Amino acid sequence: MKEPRLQLKIFAYLLGFCTLLLAMLWVLQTVFLNDMYKFIRKRELHEAVAIVAQEINSPDLQSILLQLQVERDIMISETQYFVMPMRPKPEGRRGAMQLDTITETHEFTLENGQSVSLTFHALIVPVNATVSTLRTQLLIATAVMLLDSVMLAILIAKRVSRPIEKISRSAQSLAKGDYETRFCGKGFREISTLSDTLNAAAVELGRVEGLRRELLANVSHDLRTPIALVYSYAEMMHDFPEEISQEQIQLIMDETQRLTTLVNDVLDLSKLESDMERCNVQRYNLTQSLRKTTQAMRELLKKENYEITFNYTDETFVNADEIKIGRVFYNLLINAVNYSGESRIITITQEKLNDYVRISVSDSGDGIAQTDLPAIWDRYYKGSKAHKRAVTGTGLGLSIVRKIIELHQGRYGVTSEVGKGSTFWFELPIEA
Repeated sequence: MKEPRLQLKIFAYLLGFCTLLLAMLWVLQTVFLNDMYKFIRKRELHEAVAIVAQEINSPDLQSILLQLQVERDIMISETQYFVMPMRPKPEGRRGAMQLDTITETHEFTLENGQSVSLTFHALIVPVNATVSTLRTQLLIATAVMLLDSVMLAILIAKRVSRPIEKISRSAQSLAKGDYETRFCGKGFREISTLSDTLNAAAVELGRVEGLRRELLANVSHDLRTPIALVYSYAEMMHDFPEEISQEQIQLIMDETQRLTTLVNDVLDLSKLESDMERCNVQRYNLTQSLRKTTQAMRELLKKENYEITFNYTDETFVNADEIKIGRVFYNLLINAVNYSGESRIITITQEKLNDYVRISVSDSGDGIAQTDLPAIWDRYYKGSKAHKRAVTGTGLGLSIVRKIIELHQGRYGVTSEVGKGSTFWFELPIEA
């Protein structure tokens, strides 16, 4: 069963609310009118008793009693020592109509010590004619209010539901893959906020879709090259087995290893982003771990004339997953190797900043444009659309760095200037 439309629901709620108000008005003005009238007359009688009690010794008491009779239809008769002329009986005042009264007798003490008893009579005028008049007025008012309520309910329902319906239609377009869709919800602060949020989501989804397409293109490029090399050399070895050389075998092994590394990086990043990876946190010597990785990288690149230096003041211990933090440092180091430029100078710095230790990896390459800096940590992002194979690594290193540091509740960042190189860094809490 389909849910009713929002506009219909709002209309029904508003109309129901107006109907409830009218029903309450009818009940109060007809069914309970007589009882309410008697309640009010009884309260006025008690107020008159309080006034008389306060002014019982006043020389103007006669005027006060007369005023109560004239203004409030409350007549007061004396039953003992105090003589008070009564107003004419209701029949003479209101014709032959017999009126009901609420009667109460109260005793008062004068200054001379004498007591006087006064009987208070609150006239009850029949309200049948009033009820009939009110009923006629309510019939007219009800018809007018119902008509106005229907028109107002329709107007409000349309005004509230129209921007939501527009957002819903735009959301359907977005769900079909139209990431250029924009949401234009206005009229209410909450709807404007929702519209802005959905616009931001549409922009992000469009960017992610662009990154996905770029990923497919880049991964396809990275896969196609080694596969073509492996196949061509394997075909040559098959056709000319006597001409097999060690260099050809080594090239096949290197390209196969590159493929394996690329696949592993993709799988690792997928696990990190799906929270399947858990950190094996323990206390270890961060400085020693960085020193070992740096030395291994020097050995790996000693024929390429890279100059890699590691600067630190003392040994630092942290609570972290040693393997994952080692992966972070290795990825930043590989990134520096790939983009260090012709100078091939890489500087690694370990420094303490309050309760954190910062590891910085600096290169002297071409640097990164300021407009590209906010997005370089995103998955598969590349500042240049012209994709090229890295010297080593897979191009997914910075994404893996970001996820691992986030898992450790650490901080990361980059500073760069075009033509002067880049410095990537991350920070971890220091173990006391």
